[in-house]
Amino acid sequence: MLAAATAGVKLAKRVQFASQHHFVASKGADILSTQAAVPTAREVVRGVAPKLIDLSEKVLFGDVWERPGLSKRDRSFITVAALIAMCRNDQLPGHLERALNNGVTKEEIGEIITHLAFYAGWPAAMTAGTIARKIFDARKP
Repeated sequence: MLAAATAGVKLAKRVQFASQHHFVASKGADILSTQAAVPTAREVVRGVAPKLIDLSEKVLFGDVWERPGLSKRDRSFITVAALIAMCRNDQLPGHLERALNNGVTKEEIGEIITHLAFYAGWPAAMTAGTIARKIFDARKP
C-alpha cells in the first residue's frame, strides 16, 4: 500500500497519502511512518471481505476517483453530502479529511451540513456537525 510513497515523491504527496490512508507522518519529517494511527475501515474489513477491499482500492479509488469528469474536490463534496444524507457516520470522518485535503473548506462543509438539515433531517445534520467538529479540532496546528 505504501509503494506509492517512494523516496522520489515529495513530502507533500506523502503527507496527503498518509492522511487519506490514516498513516502517521511526523511534523517536518521526510519519512512516512507505516504505523497506522488507527485501524482504517479497509484494514478492519480486509480480513472479512478481501475482494471488497480489492474493489475499493482498484475500482473506486483507483478508477472512479481518478476519472476526469469531476474534480477530486467535487467528488469529495458529493461524497460528504451523500454520507451525511444516508447517516453513514463510520465513513464520514475519513471522507471529511479527504474533502479538506481536496480543497473543500471548513466553511463549505458547514454549509453542506446546514443545507442537508432540511433534506436529510436535523439529527443527521447534528451528528455530521459533531463529527466535523472533531475532525476540524484534530487538524488545528
